[in-house]
Amino acid sequence: MQIHVRPAIEYDAAAASKVLCRSITECCFEDHRSDPKLIAAWVQNKTPETLRSWIVDESLFSAVAVKGSEVVGYAMSSRSGEVLLCYVVPEARFTGSGKAMLATIEHWASSSGIQSLYLNSTLTAHSFYTRNGFEMNGEPVFWFDMKSIPMAKRLNA
Repeated sequence: MQIHVRPAIEYDAAAASKVLCRSITECCFEDHRSDPKLIAAWVQNKTPETLRSWIVDESLFSAVAVKGSEVVGYAMSSRSGEVLLCYVVPEARFTGSGKAMLATIEHWASSSGIQSLYLNSTLTAHSFYTRNGFEMNGEPVFWFDMKSIPMAKRLNA
């Protein structure tokens, strides 16, 4: 079955929350090293209520990847061009879901007049962003005792 990416709606909040929590917990071992305190800190704001507020926030753009009727990915960018989130459930990794959501964000950003995107990548996602045209944009930083890599990508006009 094919993946479809669309703008997120309020109804997607609970499913998107599950996507984020599963992806962080089950896929990001290189970052959280299975430390329960790091995982708890990372997912604490990934509740359905918080996701709902992000989805309706006009200063943010949210997209979901859907397979059939199931939400398998969630991505979010700010109006300033910061990619804040791009996560998929474990079984949707390496299926093009993340790439499709990122392409949707890039299209939205370009049509909004944004000339470049920037983000802080986890170690887990670093190669994904590199494959999708992002380059290191500064020295690594640490948050929640985890390494984060600043990256940026210039968009075509």
